[in-house]
Parts: sequence; C-alpha cells; structure tokens
Amino acid sequence: MSDEVVYTPRELLACVAARLLNDGESVFVGTGLPLVGALLAHKLHAPQMMAIYEGGSIGPEPKVLPWSVADPLTFYKAPVILSMSSVFGHSRAGFADVGFLGGAQIDMYGNMNATCIGPYDSPQVRLTGSGGANDIASLCDRLIFMGLHLPERFPEKCDYITSPGYLDGPGAREKAGLVGGGPWRVISHLGLMGFDDETRRMKLLSYHPGVTPEIIQQCTGFELLVDDNVSETPKPTEDELFTLRNLVDPNQCFCF
Repeated sequence: MSDEVVYTPRELLACVAARLLNDGESVFVGTGLPLVGALLAHKLHAPQMMAIYEGGSIGPEPKVLPWSVADPLTFYKAPVILSMSSVFGHSRAGFADVGFLGGAQIDMYGNMNATCIGPYDSPQVRLTGSGGANDIASLCDRLIFMGLHLPERFPEKCDYITSPGYLDGPGAREKAGLVGGGPWRVISHLGLMGFDDETRRMKLLSYHPGVTPEIIQQCTGFELLVDDNVSETPKPTEDELFTLRNLVDPNQCFCF
C-alpha cells in the first residue's frame, strides 16, 4: 500500500496560497480559496498575520470558515471593525501588504478583467465588474491572482482592464500614478507564475504535480517566460492537510 499523501487540486491551491503569506503581513483576502489560504497560513506559520476583509473587519479570529468576505463570521473577535470605504482607505495609507484577486482574464502584464468578454459596448458576456478589485490592484504592495489556466483566460491582452497590472510594460504603473507595487504571483490549477523584474512579463516559477511547462504553455495565450530554476510545486504536507481539513475547512466548503 502506498504511503503517498492524497490531496485534492483545490487543497494544493490553498496550500500554495498559504505558503506565499508571511507572519506580520496585512493581507486583503478574497472569497473562496484566498480566504482558505489566508486562514491556513494564520494557523500554520503566520500567527501575527492581519487579515483585512472588504466587509470592514480587520484581524478577526473566525471560529467557522466564512462563506465570503462580507459574512458576519468575519467580525468575530475583530479588534477593529470599520466601514468598507475605511478599509480601502487603510490600503491607500499603505497598510495592505498583499491583496488577493480573481477574474475572467489575466494577460501577460498581469492586467485583470472582471468586466466583460468582447468589446465593452457590445460584449459577448457581461461580468460582475470591479467591486473593490481595482482599489486592491492599485493600492496593495503585492498582488496574488487565482484562477483557471486556459488560453482564453490567459490572453496576450485583456478584453478590458478592470484591475491594473503592469499595464503595457515597465514603468507604466508609475506613470499612471498607481501607488501599489503591482502583480507578484499568479496561482492557477496548473502552476505558479511570477513576473520578470525587467520586462514585467509573466514567468513560470513552478508546475504542479502531473503537469509540465509544455502543457502550461499550451494553455496560455501568449509566450510564457520560464524561470531558470523552474521546478515542480511541492505537494501538500501532512501537517498542511491536517490543519486544512480539521481546523480551516472541515466541512469542505471550498476544498472538496
């Protein structure tokens, strides 16, 4: 009988997200796997990490996994409860180290689209729009994007820029007056990407177990740079899975 640890794809993504968060950081979390990853990091290696929720709470200690960033559970034992506008002001003041985002598209420069597929005036699909995503992308020091990895979701250029990445390349964010540092990591169901320091283009850092860089390139709508030290994403550890399954998401709301 094999002793290999068994895990689901969503559990792997939650663990990858958690590993990117450090103790003492302020993290603007998102609904779903970003929220799971943040809580997992808090319980495993980042006890002083401060979660910021769009609903207005800062640094809560939820006993039960919230369904969303506006769930009343996010207010449990929160030392600070503000309005939605106030938590975004908190980010504008420079107190949000990491922000999580998702969307329908992300392009080679990390621009994100959650507004429409096709032309804005006559779209094929009209999506939910920005919400607080533009604020988070513009203001947080580092951005982490999570989403499915398909050619139409990773186009060379987004149909619409809901949330700014590096816009059209080096220096563009600074020219536009954006105070946040911009995209940092992209977590997909195939791999982990970052961005080249010079060209600001997306770069493959690791490929998930069972996947190859060639497969990831086939699922990308532009030429993906590849890091010199690209390697396989480490599998979830027994400690990560125990904490995830028993203390973070015991009802398998997001990680089934």
